[in-house]
Amino acid sequence: MATALNNYFNSPGIGLGCMNLSHAYGLPLAEPEAINALHAAFDMGYRHFDTATLYGGGKNETLLGKALKEKRNSLFLASKCGMAISQESGKKEIDGRPDTLKAQCEASLRRLQTDHIDLYYLHRLDPNVAIEESVGALADLVGEGKIGAIGLSEVSATTLARAQTEHPIAALQTEYSLWSRNAEIAVLEACKNSGTAFVAFSPLARGFLANGLRDISALEPKDIRNNMPRFDADNYPQNLQLLDEYLTLAESAGCTPAQIALAWLQSRGDHVLPIPGTRYVEHMEENLSADTVRLDSDTLAKLDNLINQNTVHGPRYSSAQQAEIDTEEFA
Repeated sequence: MATALNNYFNSPGIGLGCMNLSHAYGLPLAEPEAINALHAAFDMGYRHFDTATLYGGGKNETLLGKALKEKRNSLFLASKCGMAISQESGKKEIDGRPDTLKAQCEASLRRLQTDHIDLYYLHRLDPNVAIEESVGALADLVGEGKIGAIGLSEVSATTLARAQTEHPIAALQTEYSLWSRNAEIAVLEACKNSGTAFVAFSPLARGFLANGLRDISALEPKDIRNNMPRFDADNYPQNLQLLDEYLTLAESAGCTPAQIALAWLQSRGDHVLPIPGTRYVEHMEENLSADTVRLDSDTLAKLDNLINQNTVHGPRYSSAQQAEIDTEEFA
């Protein structure tokens, strides 16, 4: 599946995370502006587009449906189920029950204006539902032709192995970047060994590695980074101290800070596929161009030593956010 994602309509090994057009970072873009950005992304060469039921309470999928329906047969479309905004409470809920997943898929198909989704992830493991049960429901959707392949998000190597006893898992998605190395504990290798694509979200460390956030006080009140320990008033100033040397390495490599971060990720294995997210067309172009950047072994080693789990201050998630995921954690 990693090869399929890379080669789908000769697409690059970098996809587009569409979340922040509608959700989580700052204020959502106005629909016409967001549609124009998606058209521009397709025109410049993006073919792998990633969305989810959760994003904007379904608005992100609706946006992609409007923007890309005429291009549907020329792109690889990924979405997610099992985590959504409750219509009753207005709060995020994790629900991996088969009936829920199947109902969410039907709703996603309507919003996306398509008859199938190429890759459909279980967005989060529901601790109250066996992974085999959730994957079994997704396998039914494969059999019905409503989804092409099954993915998992933010799960451990152990959960991946259990899921694979029920049905092949085409892709596993989790956060991975220089400053989020949890995948290196086990799941990155597990994906490689099983032929599962590893899709890296937040490959630019939520803007940090793109040198796009110097002042955390400038964040919108509802920006999710306000609740992440690495961006708090104690940890972020210490993390910023890593950037000067990092920027020097990017300059020496002849690329931008964002491009060196993405090139580092692509050096981690042929099965690693970054999906940086942005709402800015110029950043989309910059990120896509990283697909041609190659770093020498000395630069890779310096990056590894500079930014890693031992040099970054603060965990990646708060305790409440951590309780929602199933990934391995460093001691």
